[in-house]
Formats: sequence, structure tokens, C-alpha cells
Amino acid sequence: MRPFPIVLTAVAIALPAFATPASVSVDLKGPAGEALGRATITEGARGVVLRVEARGLPPGWHGLHFHEKGDCSSADFKSAGGHVHDAEAVVHGFLAAGHNDAGDLPNLYAGPDGTAMAEVFTPFVSLAGGGEKPVLLDANGSALVIHARADDYASQPIGGAGDRVACAVIGAR
Repeated sequence: MRPFPIVLTAVAIALPAFATPASVSVDLKGPAGEALGRATITEGARGVVLRVEARGLPPGWHGLHFHEKGDCSSADFKSAGGHVHDAEAVVHGFLAAGHNDAGDLPNLYAGPDGTAMAEVFTPFVSLAGGGEKPVLLDANGSALVIHARADDYASQPIGGAGDRVACAVIGAR
């Protein structure tokens, strides 16, 4: 019996191209300009994923918010303005009656050594645009701000979170 010849044929398969999500990494700075860590914001289909890695924070819970201006130039970080918000009138806090600020985020916990790590998702903003959500990378940018105390998610205007202890500029387009 003669062996059958083996014929190999190459087949090209067209796979869909998957876009790499838009992402930006920013440096967290303290009031004296000291390096306090890094944050990465990645665009998703329905919002953004925020990963924070911080150090040098007071131990305990800290309010965490997106602020409306990409400006951390003042030592108190008030140059970053108020929270990111959309066009309608809003109140602060996940637990407040009515629609909350688009800049509201869950609290961040710093351990006894002052380090904090978290990864959170928020459906309230967009990194680069698309849809009707506030855009973090708009003409004046935005900022990620860590506050001295926990956000109670209800008190106005910032949930009792107190002073701003760290800030990262999220650049403009």
C-alpha cells in the first residue's frame, strides 16, 4: 500500500482588531511637591477604571475625588477647583438624595505605614470623551485629589473629607 501524500495548506484568518483602551498615568504629589505615588486611569466602555498606588498618607480612610481643573499648583490644591460635575445641578455624595457629583469616588484606605492601593470603577466620567459624561481630558484637564479624612458620602459640599493632602494633574487635550 502506498502512503497518501500529505498536503499542507496555509489559511489566513482575519481576526477583529481590538483597540487598546485609552489610558493615562499621573503622579500624585504632596503639598511640598513630594512624590506620593501614581494613579492610572483607563477608559472603559461605560466609564473609567482608576488604579491608585499611594504612600506617605496619614493612616486611615481618605476621600478620593476627580476635580474639575488640571491644576495642582497651590500647596492646598484648591487650584484644582471643585468636583467634576455634569451640566445639571448636583449634590455631593453617593448617599445624598438626588444625583451625585460625577467626581465622586469611593474612599481610599491607607494602612499604618501610610500606603494605599485601590482599583475602582466609576461610570460617571469619561477619560477622552464619547457620550454625555464629563470628560477628564477636556480643554482644562482635571485632577485626582486625596483628602485628609474619609468622605461620609452625604455632607455638603465635600462629605466632610477635609483638607486636600495629595493631588495629581490629569492633563488636557
